[in-house]
Amino acid sequence: MSKIKKIGVLTSGGDAPGMNAAIRAVVRAAIYNKLEVVGIMQGYEGLINGEIKKMKSHDVSNIIQRGGTILCSARSEEFRTVEGRKKAHEQMIANKIDALVVIGGDGTFSGARVFTQEYDIPVVGIPGTIDNDLFGTDYTIGYDTAINTVTEAVDKIRDTASAHNRLFFIEVMGRDAGFIALRSGIATGAEAILIPERETHTQELQTYLEKEYKEHKTSGIVIVAEGDKSGGAYTIAQEIGKDHPEYDIRVSILGHMQRGGSPSAFDRVTASTLGVAAVDALLDDQKSIMVGLVHGEVSHVSFNKAIKNKKKVKDSLLILNDILSI
Repeated sequence: MSKIKKIGVLTSGGDAPGMNAAIRAVVRAAIYNKLEVVGIMQGYEGLINGEIKKMKSHDVSNIIQRGGTILCSARSEEFRTVEGRKKAHEQMIANKIDALVVIGGDGTFSGARVFTQEYDIPVVGIPGTIDNDLFGTDYTIGYDTAINTVTEAVDKIRDTASAHNRLFFIEVMGRDAGFIALRSGIATGAEAILIPERETHTQELQTYLEKEYKEHKTSGIVIVAEGDKSGGAYTIAQEIGKDHPEYDIRVSILGHMQRGGSPSAFDRVTASTLGVAAVDALLDDQKSIMVGLVHGEVSHVSFNKAIKNKKKVKDSLLILNDILSI
């Protein structure tokens, strides 16, 4: 039988739509299991500084539809140090917190893994990142909403591209992963998609533009993941523009709008499922794991595997894009 009586929940790193739904699920699942639960403000930085408040069921009412995170999020340089983690542990002892649920991405889980190794604290992670780049889960919280946001924006840009016969290079988030770019590119019928996982030479894109685009199309969309090896939307647009001054080229960086907005129904259900699963995992004496969804079922994967293994884009989607972009 688990000895856990009180758990803390925090959000760390970049915010993602659906984090509030996950917080709500953790709080209510804890209360359902007769546990005390506290919210930790500002991520690990708030844990170090003792920014901790008791959470009741009504504290998470009317938040499931809200973007961002009611607990706020921050990156903590101090938590990367031995001294910082020692302060965090002292705060847990002072506030009688037995275990943690952390919501975030690989940086969040890297900190949690070291913390649990040093102090043998039960910590369970919930994958909250729009990038969808964590190994061990098919979907991360916020990914579906981000794709929908990108799709809506690109649809509007295509309207103006068609009206003025323009070629748009649109940069989307993804850092070292092309999941957002690939899926949203297919959804919007992009003429080309540039992602870090597949090296695309400028010459190859130029060849496509000369043979396919020039002959059959008067306007177009090229989706570029921010981590693409080409150097980003501005860089590749400049290179194409130098060799093809006849193109009316425009660049659009969608930026942080992809992080915001009300979470989709899919993200709300995913976050709710994983929030309850995280509390269940703690009660089952699990530690240093991430809860995820694989083929629709809850899965457990160690922080070590989630962080160190690289999640791959689906070859089937790459093939699909090749077929549909002709």
